[in-house]
Amino acid sequence: MLIVMRKTADEKAQEEIKSFLIERGFDIHQSTGANRVIIGVIGDTESLTESDIQAFPGVLQVVRIAKEE
Repeated sequence: MLIVMRKTADEKAQEEIKSFLIERGFDIHQSTGANRVIIGVIGDTESLTESDIQAFPGVLQVVRIAKEE
């Protein structure tokens, strides 16, 4: 799963979502670009719904990566 943060998202918003994910046992990888921060969620994300993640402040888009069969 990839979480794209809004360019207006502050550090607090980023920390809030990262803490949420880490507390649930996921690893994360953050990529910080000139205009966006993308948080990669590593682990079995089937228990996460896009709408739950989208509800966090500062989240622009949630992209689920298809499982390889």
